[in-house]
Parts: sequence; structure tokens; C-alpha cells
Amino acid sequence: MKLTGYIGTYTKGDSKGIYSFTLDTEKKTLGDVKVAAELENPTYVTISENNENLYAVVREGDSGGIASYSIKDGLLERINSQVRDGAPPCHVSVDKKNTNVLSASYHHGTIESYLLEAGTIQPPVSTIPFKGSGPNKDRQDNAHTHFSGFTPDGKYAVAVDLGCDKVATFHVNNGVLTEACTVLVKAGSGPRHITFHPNGKYAYVMTELSNEVITLSYNPENGILTELQYISTIPNDFTENNQGSAIHISSDGRFIYAGNRGHNSIAIFRVNEGNGELTFVEHTSTEGDWPRDFVLDPTEKFLIATNQESSNVVLYERDIKSGKLTLLQSDVTVPDPVCVKFLNKASH
Repeated sequence: MKLTGYIGTYTKGDSKGIYSFTLDTEKKTLGDVKVAAELENPTYVTISENNENLYAVVREGDSGGIASYSIKDGLLERINSQVRDGAPPCHVSVDKKNTNVLSASYHHGTIESYLLEAGTIQPPVSTIPFKGSGPNKDRQDNAHTHFSGFTPDGKYAVAVDLGCDKVATFHVNNGVLTEACTVLVKAGSGPRHITFHPNGKYAYVMTELSNEVITLSYNPENGILTELQYISTIPNDFTENNQGSAIHISSDGRFIYAGNRGHNSIAIFRVNEGNGELTFVEHTSTEGDWPRDFVLDPTEKFLIATNQESSNVVLYERDIKSGKLTLLQSDVTVPDPVCVKFLNKASH
């Protein structure tokens, strides 16, 4: 089986934009890397569940926003974009029905909600500003929203703000966002990304500054998140610079994977099915520098990681029972890779 994936990049160097690649699950190899769309700084991309559209962060001159593409036979065709003055967002996500897109802006400290019509992005419906700061003077001078997405039940939008140590949920009504719950997590932790357990009871936040995973309970009745556990993603004796990056969960809810930029590893955790809490399994080297993102393929027998500073993409085989990763390939070159996504199962 051959699976198609896409990689968002920084275009400050050799990169042209979004790249596509193929994973051959029988040969256990990555290849066929090529430019799928030329655009500036598509650092984060997301794909609709029906595999019809890809949405990307984009810079256009002195403006930034999100761009929409149709996906046809793996090729990307530009539909439109919505941009505003200033820096582009750092994150984009789409709901399961492909009707609502959310973006998060690190520089503006906001999240924005857009409605979609057949993949065409409409002007923003809601812009929600975050306010506050944290004890880290270099990184927490103001709000710096780093993630916006949807809860698995689709009832709420969720946002994570690194600058003011907040995780918030919002009611969603035809794209209009109204606050449901805000959690102030540990001061100075710098929450970056969040992933939800498939059972809908728990969520896991990766912190960029304290290098921890925060386990939260999630109440789907009111959108309330409650802290349960903090667990480190780096060894106690590692004292060099590390910044937490991405976090993902296996679809069976048994394993959490968390990226470490600096330690250059993926930390693996086992999930306690009874209370959602995590137990550390092991670290796996990312065979490169500054692992910005990674993804499980649709079969979940493989994991692909992107090393931003060393411009290489790494393929691992995943043991579904133990959660552990075995290196298969580390020599695939993509310039300044950031985000990696696969087409969803339905297309294969």
C-alpha cells in the first residue's frame, strides 16, 4: 500500500512551499518527495476528513492568514486565501464536516474562526484575543496562542496559549465562538499543543517551556478541563536547551508521543486506561536536529518525524503492542520541514 502525505515548511531557505511524499508500507520506505504547492511559509497544514481539501498557514507579502487547496490525485490546486496585516498564524485545523476552520496566531495572541463553502474560506466569523503574560520574560511577555482545534465530539473549539499559560474551550455555533472554560496551567509551563483521548474523557497538553505533558480530564457536557498530572518529557539530567514540540496519541488511546527539540527525541508514554494518567516508556532519537512535528500513518504501524534544523524526515516502524519505535530510514531530505500530515484512511 502506498500512502500520501504532505509536509509544511519554512521557506526562508531552499524550500518552495508544501511538499508531498509517499510511504510504501510493504517496502517500508519513504520517497517520491516533490513540491505540491508553492507558497510562502506554510508552516502548518491540515487535511479535511474527506480528503478533499488541504488548508495551510500562509504569508503573502506583509500579510498572513490561511489558504485553501483542493486535493485531486495527490495534487494541490489553490482555491483561495484569507489574510490580514501582520505575521501569519502558526496553526490551522478543520472540523470533521469540513465546514469550519480555526487558526491560532502566536504573534497576535488570537484564534480566528472561518466558515467554509465547498472548500472556499469565508472571511473570519470570530476573532478571540487572549490576554495575559507569564514568568518567562523572553517568551511570555504577552499572549502567544499556539494551537486551535476541535474537541473529538465537535461540540467545542479548544485553544492553547503559550504566553499566558492558558487552555480554553469555546462553544461553536455556526463558526461563532463563545467561551466555555479557561484553565490556568502551571505558571511558566508554556502550553503549546493539545491532543484528546479517543474515549473523549481526557486531553494531553505538551508544554514548550517546562517540557512536560499535562494530563487533563475533559467534561463533554460543559467543556470543562481539569488538571490531573504533570510528567516530564526529558531526562532529569538533561540540562541543555529543550523546547517541547508536538504531541499525538494512538487511535487506540494506549500511547502518547511527545517531541523534544534540543534533546532531539520523541518521548513515549503508556496511558492508564482507568484514570488517563501517563507512565514513561522510553525516548527515541529523531536522528536529526529540532524535531518540530511527527505523525502516525493511517495504519499506525509507522511514525514519520520532521527535523526542522537538519532538514531530514525520519521513518520509524511502530510496535502497536509496546508503542516503541524502530528506525527504518533517516536520509529523506525536505528543506526546513515543520508539519507533517497524511491523507486520511478513507482514500486508501
